[in-house]
Amino acid sequence: MSELFPDYRSPWETEDQRVLRKHAAEFFRREATPNQARWAEQQQVDREFWTKAGAAGLLCLNLPEGYGGGGGSFGHEVVVSQELALAHDTAFGFGVHSMLAAQYINSYATEEQKQRWIPAMASGEMVLAVAMTEPGTGSDLQAVRTTAVRDGDNYVINGSKTFISNGSHCDLLVIVAKTDQQLGSKGISLIVAETRGLAGFERGRVLAKIGQHGQDTRELSFTDMRVPVENLLGGIEGRGFYQLMEQLPRERLTIGVTGVAMAEAAVLEAVKYAKERQAFGKPILDFQNTKFVLAECKTDVLAGKAFIDYCIQRYLDGTLDAATASMAKLWASERQVEIIDRCLQIFGGYGYMMEYPIAQMYAAARVQKIYGGTNEIMKELIARSL
Repeated sequence: MSELFPDYRSPWETEDQRVLRKHAAEFFRREATPNQARWAEQQQVDREFWTKAGAAGLLCLNLPEGYGGGGGSFGHEVVVSQELALAHDTAFGFGVHSMLAAQYINSYATEEQKQRWIPAMASGEMVLAVAMTEPGTGSDLQAVRTTAVRDGDNYVINGSKTFISNGSHCDLLVIVAKTDQQLGSKGISLIVAETRGLAGFERGRVLAKIGQHGQDTRELSFTDMRVPVENLLGGIEGRGFYQLMEQLPRERLTIGVTGVAMAEAAVLEAVKYAKERQAFGKPILDFQNTKFVLAECKTDVLAGKAFIDYCIQRYLDGTLDAATASMAKLWASERQVEIIDRCLQIFGGYGYMMEYPIAQMYAAARVQKIYGGTNEIMKELIARSL
């Protein structure tokens, strides 16, 4: 149940997911909310937080029970993601691990790989990351320069990646690489590296970002790194670009889900503060400007929830197309930045202090318009449907 909209019910949400929502809310408010400042200082969540989340049954909920997953749907993942945002977390790499990278394993890994990896993914013993972006390539995935050359039963991988979320903790890394440099997008493959003790694998510096300071975002490099051929996702070279394109709508919808949830969290914080903060002898919520700003923000959040729920239902039905997913990412991230900025203004000088969740949300929001494909790319994709 939404604190801001107590009578609102997402049409896709089941009773099981409502129980999960309460459980996730309690877990994150107890285990994540109080640790944000410390995680920001150390530039990563505690490694044991992953196993705590796994033990609480909050990881890989969309994966089959037969492999150790939660046996739920994408809706279960959405519930956890929303409650994470409402708990003011900007550090935990749940989205990359559970909502995105895990789906690559679930969709394309072999039977043996699933049995070997998924139980450890669901327990938090193995943390997932995806290595797409390179120093010279961002949204243009066809231009990746990392190579994977077959040598007997191994691929020899060379290259570098940047902006890799979960870069410090990752034990399983889905690498976008060229297995044939002559074929363009048809020469791209996805290869999974098990990084523990892996020769040639190096974690570079932790990147100093505008926001999400507790998220372990790093540079990674591969120097003659040997990965077994059996770790090729899908078992056929040259399928990587298709696999990426097939999963991108899910990634973009996930960004939209987070955007609206964090905007909702910002409005809740601003309303609470406006009721407590006194100016000229009365709460600042009594001033017309404050009331009107928050009324507009609340309205935008409700519109966003309805739109995102529509997109979630389409995804669950198997009918979410690339253009609509791009709309979700574009609209939600734009509104997220705008709403949080307006809410921050209500806090005055305190809104500029990083110890306040509203400041952390403000700094964390900006990248939502960049990753998962920039919003300029989203407009291009949407325009193709006109």
